[in-house]
Amino acid sequence: MQKRKLAAIAFAGLLASQSWATNGDNLIGIGPVDRALGGTGIAAPQDSLTAIFGNPAGMSFCPCGEGSEAIFAGSIFAPTVNARIGTPMGTYSGESQHDPFLIPAMGVTMPVNESMRFGVGAYGISGLGVDYRNMGWDLDGNPANGFEGDLYSRLEVMKFAPMLAYKVNDTLSVGGSLQASYNNLDLGSGGSHTYAYGVQLGILYVAGSFHFGASYTSPEKADFENVFNFDSFTGDTQLDDLTLEAPATYAAGVAYTINEALMVEVDAKFLNWADAEGYKDFDWDDQWVIGLGIQYKASEKWVLRAGYNYAENPVKEHDGFDPMGVSSIQGTAVPTLGYELFRVVGFPAVVESHLTLGAGYQVTEDFSISLAYVHAFENTISQSSAGDIFKLESDLSEDIYTLGMAWAF
Repeated sequence: MQKRKLAAIAFAGLLASQSWATNGDNLIGIGPVDRALGGTGIAAPQDSLTAIFGNPAGMSFCPCGEGSEAIFAGSIFAPTVNARIGTPMGTYSGESQHDPFLIPAMGVTMPVNESMRFGVGAYGISGLGVDYRNMGWDLDGNPANGFEGDLYSRLEVMKFAPMLAYKVNDTLSVGGSLQASYNNLDLGSGGSHTYAYGVQLGILYVAGSFHFGASYTSPEKADFENVFNFDSFTGDTQLDDLTLEAPATYAAGVAYTINEALMVEVDAKFLNWADAEGYKDFDWDDQWVIGLGIQYKASEKWVLRAGYNYAENPVKEHDGFDPMGVSSIQGTAVPTLGYELFRVVGFPAVVESHLTLGAGYQVTEDFSISLAYVHAFENTISQSSAGDIFKLESDLSEDIYTLGMAWAF
């Protein structure tokens, strides 16, 4: 019994996940412009980086014009993650000690001919680390064995996306991109590196002051080898593999240009977490995302932006779980207590509401600077085992600061 309990708690060392600023584990944007606009840009991307990320067809009608553009951006992502674990031996709580993350993004676009534009982007798309090491937690109730709940993880995902946009006529554009991502997952046994591949397709239609856009992003499967010994409680000593699949994403948006100074966009996205490998094993729900962005050109030099983004927490609560049972992750037996620790404490992708603000300044005719700030309001997930023997709780809030610079050439 003691061995099973210790293995279950040790499984919480798989405390990792992709929860950066965030609908589930997806970033709401990758640059200062769309991030300041609530993650919108499917219908009316306001810079080339937004189009590369959200809808490649939008490049044909991007304000970057008919010339070339290069954008470089960096973000400081500062999540605040807290855990509380109630056990028969007492309640243990603490704040994750990971330092803030630096997220890069860059994009370059250029015309091929009068109808076609080429672009390429490279950017951080998702990731999170949770670090509960050296907290002094004696989670298994045996101070003699030195097990102090040293829970650690780090996931990093970078994407590379070459794309093409084709302007069919003055009102219609189509586009697509190939997508390759570099993935690194460290669950305390050393980093596991792998790659994943997919495509994105988009369409954009202009009808007077209205822009209508839609895009589809295919699932992207990352197979991590030798990341954690999930079934050590059986006596097995081999590290197991884990597959995490970015979900299929369907997006649509409408933008309305009220006048030369004011533009409003509303986007909706559907993230198919329930069918994505890894996430379906952790019992995630599908997720609808709603984004609202407002842009106001205050002068020839200044642009002001604001937005809101909402998506319901996809991580289901499992009240009444059996703490001494056995669950399965991709065919591997896992103690249920460890499984639930992973979902609730180690996979706290639970923020729902984001408020976004930003501004852009045209320094010269060919050079501009943009800033964005995103605050994801604190949200909590909590569940108890049968008989309230164990109570697992996590809360998460996030702040992200982004600076971007764009050159037209």
